[in-house]
Amino acid sequence: MPSDLDFIKATAGLRDLGGQRVWSLMISLFGDLAQDEGQAIDGPVLSAMMALLQVKPEATRVALHRLRNDGWVASKKAGRISRHSLTAQGRAECAAASPRIYADPGSAPTDWQFVLLEHSDSTTNAQMIDLGYIQVQPRLFAGPSDAVLPDGPLVLRANTAPHWLREQIAPDQLRRGYGDLLHVLETFEGMLPPEPMPSPLEVAVLRGLIVHNWRRLVLKHPPLPQPLVADDWPGRPCHHRIAALLDRFPRPALSEIEPRRDAA
Repeated sequence: MPSDLDFIKATAGLRDLGGQRVWSLMISLFGDLAQDEGQAIDGPVLSAMMALLQVKPEATRVALHRLRNDGWVASKKAGRISRHSLTAQGRAECAAASPRIYADPGSAPTDWQFVLLEHSDSTTNAQMIDLGYIQVQPRLFAGPSDAVLPDGPLVLRANTAPHWLREQIAPDQLRRGYGDLLHVLETFEGMLPPEPMPSPLEVAVLRGLIVHNWRRLVLKHPPLPQPLVADDWPGRPCHHRIAALLDRFPRPALSEIEPRRDAA
């Protein structure tokens, strides 16, 4: 991408998806770029990244203030420069989400099970979702065959699923979300020139945008075994494109990222 203008134009679709919240977008940036203990993003670099995301300085300051108050981010001075890093809580939250966000597209299990409970309520439903199940009907859940079982259920295991079940499990709202993201990713890939490679700053922002838009969808539902995924489920090709783009643009080292002069 030879210029900032080209980068901003190419990433417009990724920025416009889903009504981006600045604080949430910032978490995605930190989670992808500086998740390990001891890693920190210098203030001028963070300002430059947010400028490429078309976020105004005052909105960046408000988002940082919120993340500090919520215990996600800590800031400290190093000379005249502020350095921002994830707290232990922030690192733990990001680490918990990373296996889903960066999962191999081909890693979904092939065996699944139906679990019928004696009774269920909102608390039980939430517990089953936390265990990796998706609700099909009241008291009836589907999930990986190796998922932890609650006490006393009826369990039916299988490695295939009928078409009607796969379609019933796919939520319409998530289908639209994945479809929108897939369209944006296809458009973005069509705009990518073979050379030159984006700068480390642009790569950091691009990866943050990709991870952010993927994270807000994939964390809304448990991972499904392959037989329970509908043939036309847009989340499948979306996952493959996400993985390919993150592989194409490897995470830059923090030491490689230099702020733009107009954003420093």
